[in-house]
Formats: sequence, C-alpha cells, structure tokens
Amino acid sequence: MTPEEAKKQANKKAIKFVIALFLLYILFSQGNLFMNSVMTPGSKYYNAYLSSHFNYIQGLKSALIIPAVWIIKLFGFYAIYNEMDVMVVAGPYLRINYSCLGLGVMSFLAAFVLAFPATWKSTLKMLLIGIITIYILNVLRIAGLGVLLGFFKSQRQNFTYHHEVFNIIVYVCVFTMLYFWIKKNNKPAIIKP
Repeated sequence: MTPEEAKKQANKKAIKFVIALFLLYILFSQGNLFMNSVMTPGSKYYNAYLSSHFNYIQGLKSALIIPAVWIIKLFGFYAIYNEMDVMVVAGPYLRINYSCLGLGVMSFLAAFVLAFPATWKSTLKMLLIGIITIYILNVLRIAGLGVLLGFFKSQRQNFTYHHEVFNIIVYVCVFTMLYFWIKKNNKPAIIKP
C-alpha cells in the first residue's frame, strides 16, 4: 500500500468514526431523555405499562442511592431514602434527579467505544469497565455529599456545583481510560514502498 492510499484509508476510517460517534451519541443521549419522559408520571410521553415493567431509569436511581446510603451509614450518620431522595438525619437532603444518573457521560462512553474500530472483545471489556467506573464514581459522589455536608453543616448552601465537579472528574477518568484503550487497540499501518 502506498503512503497516499494509506492516508486515504485512514481518512475514511476517521470520518466513519466521527459520524458513527455523533450518531450513536445522539441516539443514546436523546433515547435516554425520551425514555425518562416515558417513565415519568405526568410527562408528555408517559406510559404506565412501560414505567411499571421497564423503568431502567428508576432502577439506576435505586442502584445509586442504596449503596450511597450504606456508605453514609458507615460514617456514623443515620440516613433514610426513598426512590429519589436521600435524607441524612441532622445532615443534608439530597434529591437524585435524572441529571444525577451519569447517563450523559455513559452515552458518550458507549458511543465512543462502539464507534472506535476495535475487536468486539476489547469493545465489550472497555464498555463494562467504563460504565462500572462511572457508576462507582457516582455512588461515591452521592455518599461524599451526604458525609461531607453532614460534617460541615455551614457549607450546605455553598456547594451548588457538585454536578460540574463530578462531570470534570468523570470525564478526566473516562478520557484517561480511553487514551490507554486506544493506545492498546491502535495498530499502526504498515506501509510498503
């Protein structure tokens, strides 16, 4: 393969990757937003049957809240919760909304990994590791807010940027993981003169 042919082939792969990344991200992120509307009573597209039987949004909320409450209790606080709230007695009240679930960053990760040309085994491994990492960081964020704001009562009104801080931390972790994953899965083209 000549250098010109290799360059054309690389350009085609890059364009295909960018288009696939964009389309998959739109599909995943907007699909999750639509499904949130389908699962939320009183919303425009609410469907009682789907909400009762396939509510993965509520499942993710519960999967974040329950371990976060366990961690909060390990620090000696008494915490109670329901399907979307965590109340630390003599501490903060935390509401877990759709924006707290990390589905946006999970959508980006899934779109990137699925769009990148790698083996299915490597792709699935990265998806699993990445989503578990995002999940663990999110549980730690919720528990951390409960514990820190329980200890530092005077700071409850001041820490309003936890979403932004969380997003920065998670995206740094995700980009670091993706960097090493790409480095491992990127095979340089052999150009023969």
